Amino acid sequence: MALKRFIAGAVCQQCGAQDKVRAWEDESEKVMRRECVSCGHHDVIALQAPEKTELVTRVNYTDPVFDEDIQPVRILDASGSKDA
Repeated sequence: MALKRFIAGAVCQQCGAQDKVRAWEDESEKVMRRECVSCGHHDVIALQAPEKTELVTRVNYTDPVFDEDIQPVRILDASGSKDA
């Protein structure tokens, strides 16, 4: 069983009691649990952040579909003269 410790200065999110919150690590589930001894409110915090996947953008997209849509740009002369 994990050692439960009080968190100095912590305020309960539900009842607002100060110095009544204790916390302990649950190694089997890889989470930290907190509990208020005054009102019984409890919550769970993940010890490890989930791995973030990179958002797919046109820069890192690996499918060559975007390469097929590329066309050269033609610059038109609006004055109508061929001598530039």
